[in-house]
Amino acid sequence: MESAENKLMHFNPSSSVRSDKKAWAFTLIELLVVIAIIAILAGLLFPAAQSALNSAKKTTAKNQAVQLVTAITAYETEYGRLPAFTGTNMAASNIAMLCTTNDTVNNPRGVLFLEATAFKPSKGGTNTKGFCDPWSNVYSVALDTNYVNQLSNMPYQTSLGGAVTAGTNLTKHVGVWTVWTNGSKQYLINSWD
Repeated sequence: MESAENKLMHFNPSSSVRSDKKAWAFTLIELLVVIAIIAILAGLLFPAAQSALNSAKKTTAKNQAVQLVTAITAYETEYGRLPAFTGTNMAASNIAMLCTTNDTVNNPRGVLFLEATAFKPSKGGTNTKGFCDPWSNVYSVALDTNYVNQLSNMPYQTSLGGAVTAGTNLTKHVGVWTVWTNGSKQYLINSWD
């Protein structure tokens, strides 16, 4: 049996500490490789995340267009006529007829047809321009004021991302739409599809 003194004489603390440090430390190269892998993975995920955000914005815009049509139809049901909108979009004066109970001329019964929130980027809502889509464009609107259930010269798109052109007729009473441009591609988001 070895004595305690012999054990202490053969023990070299610096060698065991050095080997422990080597086993637990990362070299600069290893660290850079890990950072590079993380950067590559983040770069691969970014387009997918951007695509998901754009899809969410398109869904929000579609829902808002349908809500606007529902509010206009509710106005017509309440008063027996379409709102007396000026222009061809959901400008601030037009949206006020649907969102306020203080307009005694256009909404004498004080019915709240649409609860519109203040504009938020990527969410849409009302601002000084009117009711905007998630990309800050004011929604366009067409009303069948002749009551023939026909909207003429409405926008259409033959292919996804292709040009949006006007010229089709719809058998609808109210239509609301917006066009989102992403680079060179256009996307028609409407209330009738």
